Amino acid sequence: MGQARQTVERLQLGLTLQRLRLAAGKSQQEAADLIGRSAGRLSQVENGKGALGVAELSRLLDFYDVTPEERDSVLALGMASRRRQPRLGYVDSLPDSYVRFMDLLAAARHISWYECGVIPGLVQSPGYVEGIHRAGGSVRPDEETAERIAFRLQLQQQVLSAGKAARIDVVFTEDSLLHVVGSESVMREQVLHLLQLMEQHPALNIRIVSLHAHNNPLLGGGMVTLDFDTSEPIAFLSPLYGAPIYYDQPSQTELMRKRFEQVADLAWNLKDTRTALLDFLARSS
Repeated sequence: MGQARQTVERLQLGLTLQRLRLAAGKSQQEAADLIGRSAGRLSQVENGKGALGVAELSRLLDFYDVTPEERDSVLALGMASRRRQPRLGYVDSLPDSYVRFMDLLAAARHISWYECGVIPGLVQSPGYVEGIHRAGGSVRPDEETAERIAFRLQLQQQVLSAGKAARIDVVFTEDSLLHVVGSESVMREQVLHLLQLMEQHPALNIRIVSLHAHNNPLLGGGMVTLDFDTSEPIAFLSPLYGAPIYYDQPSQTELMRKRFEQVADLAWNLKDTRTALLDFLARSS
């Protein structure tokens, strides 16, 4: 059987199944034997280049001892991965979309992340993450909110320290430092966090776009583009509220890559970015 065209849904399904299998301590061969497939075929699925039927997915989820909530999401994702009709973008409206987004980040070879007016999620400090959640007026119980914050920080560390990315480009606008999230002390914590990350992770390039930069093509928006070793690039738009939107058509991802390159050209270099961060600390002390 030939490989199916890789889509966001198939890549998300594959990474989710891989994560669940590893958490259950099962080998690819054991899982493949269970559903009567070869290990090579299961590897294709886990790499986003194939799909499985409902019965096969159900048996794997039983084998991995998956919770009922995540089971429903995986089965729904499995159905989406088998659709063949063309679509402009994929809206991830299933529960726990942030988990699947972090799976994609951890698997990417090159991450390009831009935000306007807010510090990008991958480099947010613990206090800033909590401030963002609290500012959003979350209706979730405090315990669940705390779990989501802890999970996000854990996966940030996984991406930066143990992920596959050989290069991570993070760009944000200067006004991100002017918008107080949490408190003034949280903002100082955030800036110190950025400076520490710049020292600790050579693959991480953090740059700031000045308030006075002209013709920012991404003013008012946020965007992530991801390149992989064995899969086609995808792009992600992060709305303020609502479900995230993914794009995987080459015409779309190439345009978004060009827009990122344009805004990155407007940003300060690493030295000037570091100087701006140090100046912020000096002013806020």
